[in-house]
Parts: sequence; structure tokens; C-alpha cells
Amino acid sequence: WQCFRALCCKGPPPPRPEYDLVCIGLTGSGKTSLLSQLCSESPENIVSTTGFSIKAVPFQNAILNVKELGGADNIRKYWSRYYQGSQGVIFVLDSASSEEDLETARNELHSALQHPQLCTLPFLILANHQDKPAARSVQEV
Repeated sequence: WQCFRALCCKGPPPPRPEYDLVCIGLTGSGKTSLLSQLCSESPENIVSTTGFSIKAVPFQNAILNVKELGGADNIRKYWSRYYQGSQGVIFVLDSASSEEDLETARNELHSALQHPQLCTLPFLILANHQDKPAARSVQEV
């Protein structure tokens, strides 16, 4: 009886804390691939995000609700509209990109770091595509 009672009367597990993050970076930097990998989704058929998407990334002790914002020229000017309520930032850059794209990414990163809704938040800067021959080291980036 004690064993049965322990099983049926235990109640639901305590809720995991949830954190709202924003994921930004230029088109092709690997934001969608990163989130698909974290969600254990198939890497097949990944399409660049136009606009934004939201994914819940489950971890053992927390859930990350990640707003991924598309990185195209015409979309980046709207990024700040999606910053409200964020508790952290993931900035993804293509470490194998051209000097011009790297400079654009640098400018977007500096803009995000100075934005009033983001400047006090933790930032993760991910130098993606380290497996490509043209990839720069973290120090170079």
C-alpha cells in the first residue's frame, strides 16, 4: 500500500523555470540550424527564417523560449520591436563570412549591445561555422 500511495499521490513535478531569449544574426549565420540542433530536430530541410519564429528549447532544469529573428537586410531594422521581455541574447555570426559581412555583423552586434532593452542582459556570441576552411578563430572574430 505504501508503494502504491507513493506512486499515485506524488503529484506533478515542479514546473521548470522559463527564460525568454532573442536570437539574432545575419542571414546564413546558422541561427535556425542551432535551434533545430538544440531541439533535436532533423537538420534536413532547414530554411532561412523570414520574419521570426519562436522555439521552446527544453533543458533538464529550465526551458528557453527563443525568438529567432530573420537576418535579412529588410528585416534587421525591425529587430528592436521584438526585444521587449527578453532575458538574454544569442548573437550568431558566420565566422567564415566575407570581411564585408563580418563588418555588418559587428555593427549589428554593437547596435544590440547598446540598445536600452538589451544592454543589461547576458549575451552569448556564437562564432558559428568553425568547421569551414575559411573560418576565423574566435580571437580573429
